[in-house]
Amino acid sequence: MVAVPGRKPKPYIQAVREGTFRADRNKQGVRFAPTEVVEPRWAELLPGSDPDAKQARKDAADLWRRIVPALVFSAGLVDVQREPVIDLCVTWATIKQGVRILAREGHVVQGAHGKARHPWNTIVAQHRQHYRSLIGEFGLTPASATRITAPEPDLDDDDIWD
Repeated sequence: MVAVPGRKPKPYIQAVREGTFRADRNKQGVRFAPTEVVEPRWAELLPGSDPDAKQARKDAADLWRRIVPALVFSAGLVDVQREPVIDLCVTWATIKQGVRILAREGHVVQGAHGKARHPWNTIVAQHRQHYRSLIGEFGLTPASATRITAPEPDLDDDDIWD
């Protein structure tokens, strides 16, 4: 692969979609068989029987149902690639759970040595940072979406995955 100084090569799939693929400039990378993306069992990932746990499972499932169809279409997401999406949904559910707890209990709590920041402040902040990196990976922010091009319908019958 010949690299142009100061310029990052386009991802393989984008070069193919745009019709600019060149074997000397683009690498195909790993190709996966197209498979349906299966929703996980949220009760296994977010256990508990209290109302916060139940709501966290609902939040994760809601996000999953909103973004997975878009990612299947826009990025060609397949089942073997679902773990980062699961991580995204669990992270989102944890953020929402933490925000609910902070709203209910306050940002400052009584600690052993007096008043202290609620531990959920730190948890929510860390999860927000992780969430921002994940949505950037998936092209779910306006800025990152400009870097991803939707795939064209595949009309090629010679594909080994058909």
